[in-house]
Amino acid sequence: MRVYEELFIIKPDAPDEEVESFIDQIKQVITSGKGTVDKVDNWGVRKLAYRLSKYNEGRYVLVVFSSTPELVHEVERRMRVADQVIKFITVRIDEKTKKIEKRKKARDKRAAKRPAPPVAPPALPGVAMAAESHGVAPGLPGAPAPEAAKAEPAKAEAVKEAEKVETE
Repeated sequence: MRVYEELFIIKPDAPDEEVESFIDQIKQVITSGKGTVDKVDNWGVRKLAYRLSKYNEGRYVLVVFSSTPELVHEVERRMRVADQVIKFITVRIDEKTKKIEKRKKARDKRAAKRPAPPVAPPALPGVAMAAESHGVAPGLPGAPAPEAAKAEPAKAEAVKEAEKVETE
């Protein structure tokens, strides 16, 4: 059994009872053909991307089902014959899931072959002593600032003072 998505657009002026009966008819065709209906999703009336059969809007319905290819031909035949269906498309989605699973297996296989990341070597005693003498390791928050960074605040204060003088 293969998994399919059937998306079809029904005329927007079709009564709700007629739409529901058509959806039930499609579900009945699938179940009588030894298929299973996994999901029926009525999206409601939406604007079409372009004008179809003098309609700017359409009622979208998505049906996800599992069946044989012969049953899909019968469902498509019923879609073509139905006057209320403007457009439909059937997509086989189990191929996509197979490809995704295949990629996932290949990725896991490559990850298994890849060696484990190296463990960081223990810290050198000389570096640890230098960090202890300053109290904090250089480059970490709380570490003493380099001389160039200390000069920047002095420049900023001079600029602020100059602005104060200009405004007065």
